[in-house]
Amino acid sequence: MNNQRLGLLVFSLACISSGRVFADEGHFGYDGSLGPKFWPKNFQTCAGKYQSPIDIEEHLVTRVSYPPIRYHGFADKPVGSTLTNNGHTVMLQLNTEEPLAVSGGPLKDHYLFQQLHFHWGHNDSVGSEDTINNHSFPMELHMVFFNQKYHNFTNALNHEDGLTVMAFFYEVSAEDNFVYAEIVEHLPTVVLPHSEAKLSRQLPLELLLPNDKSQYYTYHGSLTTPPCSEVVTWIDFKESILLSHEQVEEFRSLQDTDGDAMTHNNRPVQPLGNRVVYFNEREDYSSAVCSKSALILISALFIALLATN
Repeated sequence: MNNQRLGLLVFSLACISSGRVFADEGHFGYDGSLGPKFWPKNFQTCAGKYQSPIDIEEHLVTRVSYPPIRYHGFADKPVGSTLTNNGHTVMLQLNTEEPLAVSGGPLKDHYLFQQLHFHWGHNDSVGSEDTINNHSFPMELHMVFFNQKYHNFTNALNHEDGLTVMAFFYEVSAEDNFVYAEIVEHLPTVVLPHSEAKLSRQLPLELLLPNDKSQYYTYHGSLTTPPCSEVVTWIDFKESILLSHEQVEEFRSLQDTDGDAMTHNNRPVQPLGNRVVYFNEREDYSSAVCSKSALILISALFIALLATN
């Protein structure tokens, strides 16, 4: 991979993202006069009709079978990982030799990885942004991707199909999650806002995620932080990730942009309105099977033609 391509990738990972503050457009927080109910004063879209997060009622979802989601580069080790406290969350950016991307499932295009970040609550009974049957999880992971056809994150914000966010819920376990150990161990080094730390142990992205990613909810919504752009295809996975109470508690020790303890950073659920939430209960491999069968048939015909000449 040439230096120019690597440089472009690093630049894209450093650009603005859904978990970061849009400092030039106004300040926001999660309490008091800067809290979520006041966001529309400075960010009008935050009062829109297609806002996130939402409560997902399982008895109201429309059941579907999408083609498999394809995860590009998730099994590869990054060449560098940076943990950053941006004053509103802690964010992990990955420097990779080849772009991380997703396609398939409910997505019509190819989406490139931007960053991942976390949302949590005051205690282990609350913290996730989307909820399931009014049940909140202690923490939620957001993996942010932008549509490749718009070239970068900033341009993608201007298009209805600009972003996809993959969301994963956490549940509390009695045991530490070893895979997350280094991230948690570095949290004390990024307590202050706008501080960052380099991780030494480079883990493939797939290790941070649950094994079963076939079942998920998907709907059209928004960023959950200002400017609340309604350009997101949300994919919320059903299988949770386990962390210990002690590991989740470390996130609550971070400080926000005002120097206060970041005990919580989850936006309340927003009205669903007339939107439909789809639940992928099983993956449809028929298109992949048909494509493979067609390829075999074409190969056989080509060999037969060669044999007759």
